[in-house]
Amino acid sequence: MQPMNHLLSATGTTIFTVMSALAVQHGAINLGQGFPDYDGPEDVIEAAAAALKDGRNQYPPMTGVPELRRAVAEANRRFYGLEVDPDREVVVTSGATEAITACLMAVLNPGDECVLIEPLYDTYLPVVKLLGAVPKLVRLSPPKWELPRAELAAAFGPKTKAVLFNTPMNPTGKVFTAAELAFLADLIERHDCYAICDEVYEHLTYDGWKHIPLMTLPGMRGRCMRIGSAGKTFSLTGWKVGYVTCDAALQPNVAKAHQNLTFTTPPNLQRAVAVGLAKDDAYFDGLSGELAERRDLLTRGLQALGFETLPVMGSYFVTADIRSIGFTGDDVAFCRAITEEAKVTAIPVTAFYAGPNPPSHYARFAFCKNAAVLEEALARLGAWVAARGAGTARASA
Repeated sequence: MQPMNHLLSATGTTIFTVMSALAVQHGAINLGQGFPDYDGPEDVIEAAAAALKDGRNQYPPMTGVPELRRAVAEANRRFYGLEVDPDREVVVTSGATEAITACLMAVLNPGDECVLIEPLYDTYLPVVKLLGAVPKLVRLSPPKWELPRAELAAAFGPKTKAVLFNTPMNPTGKVFTAAELAFLADLIERHDCYAICDEVYEHLTYDGWKHIPLMTLPGMRGRCMRIGSAGKTFSLTGWKVGYVTCDAALQPNVAKAHQNLTFTTPPNLQRAVAVGLAKDDAYFDGLSGELAERRDLLTRGLQALGFETLPVMGSYFVTADIRSIGFTGDDVAFCRAITEEAKVTAIPVTAFYAGPNPPSHYARFAFCKNAAVLEEALARLGAWVAARGAGTARASA
């Protein structure tokens, strides 16, 4: 048999699928994959159900139904002061992962360089490579995850076509500061390149931190492709509805990439998301407030068990240092051990690195779960930590 695509053959199954399957196998509470265990807003779900029965179930417009494109444009104006043409500057996609791929396809040619910031979502690197582009990795370091300016500047060069970055950031919980964004914007302008901005956690920020789209900075309006996610904003991750906001000069190529990936997205879900984006400020404020409470519950609980945790300014995730409880293996061994023995699943943070020698002593826990689930997970972890301590004491004796 002829060999298949070597890049796909060399790409492993996503860590989220692996760990979720392991969680099912062992009856573990899944704090690994970032999906809520509760449903989204009832009015949005009802809108989807009603739209399914209104006789408009054939192919919708490729770039999205007019209602959702207008809602995306209005949300850009309402939250960020961006004036967007819904007909010429918005593309609706089947999830944010497709949006990321479509945006990369829109601008990258074989041989182009694309700057990526580690730790990174595991889809980024394979797509860049599949397009024949060359990834240039820049690494953030815990615990503060500050932007390494010299290393970032060195990653840009004559062949740089784009930078792909994520804020608020998975898995770090980092929200890029205005100063960091300004430094990045200056590099983008000086090297005449594009930015693919993964902003799916835009409404999930805490403790007074606010998301700033790179697109709002001087000189960036025409260079950015800004990606949002209904799944994250409305706790409806299974719907797979994403949206790209970009300049009218970029939109046709994004749309053509979308045309060749999925072509369109279920029209009833699009119409329901339009209802969601029009919800009042209380919804968006409440979303981050409720998640901040769950973050604090999980963080305090992990700290009480002896884990050191890193600050979380945004997203769904708390990162814990596994060395702080005396675990001597790496993060993969830890996540497998707690799944099999404590019946709680987390994600090893090394899964978010592509370069050599990543930090291997951190695990990522998702807090987008009901409080009772988080409390049960902490109780299970507490029993496991206590049993390990007792075992160590017996061995020492």
